[in-house]
Amino acid sequence: MKDIVKWKFQKTAQNMIEKLQGNGFEAFYAEDLSDAKSQVLKLLPEGVTIGLGGSITIEDMDILKDLRSDKYKLIDRYQPQDSAQHISLFREALRADYFFTGANAITKDGEIICTDCSGNRVAAMMFGPEKVIIVVGVNKLVDSIEQALKRIKTIAPMNAQRNHHPTPCAVSGVCENCHVPERMCNYTGIIHTGFRFEGRITVIVIADSVGL
Repeated sequence: MKDIVKWKFQKTAQNMIEKLQGNGFEAFYAEDLSDAKSQVLKLLPEGVTIGLGGSITIEDMDILKDLRSDKYKLIDRYQPQDSAQHISLFREALRADYFFTGANAITKDGEIICTDCSGNRVAAMMFGPEKVIIVVGVNKLVDSIEQALKRIKTIAPMNAQRNHHPTPCAVSGVCENCHVPERMCNYTGIIHTGFRFEGRITVIVIADSVGL
């Protein structure tokens, strides 16, 4: 059964890549997290400044120790810091050479959708850093933008729990469309195509279920 599931993941990844490429994005296939990590490191020239978006996929790739090496200038949002320091790093990352992140959803038509708390990831994906690298698993595939937004609401309680945000959904386990200062779903970005700045956005699609 595992072989059949993996075959399905592989076919899904290949289809996603074709759609993404058709929309003007650079897109590549990765067999697993380890393969994705190798591909990301090949894409990063030595000496570049790197910004990061919050992502379980990035954390699970075990790539942070590589990015923290002397080869790169990492704007490290994952170091323990207070809120003001984090926001300062978010702003600094908008001027990075490379921005590395995950995504909440990709539609079957090859559109990329993300929702943020502070908006730093959405902003950097849209404009700012010269290059953007997005790593996603096939579990992020949805039928439409509407389904992407539904998926984001479904995973919101888990993200709130993970980030220790005292939101209503962190208690109930379902999106409450809350209106509280701690709300995580404040900014949503949709990237329809990559044609405007050719070669700026690269998507690595992993033939596996990764992240939330």
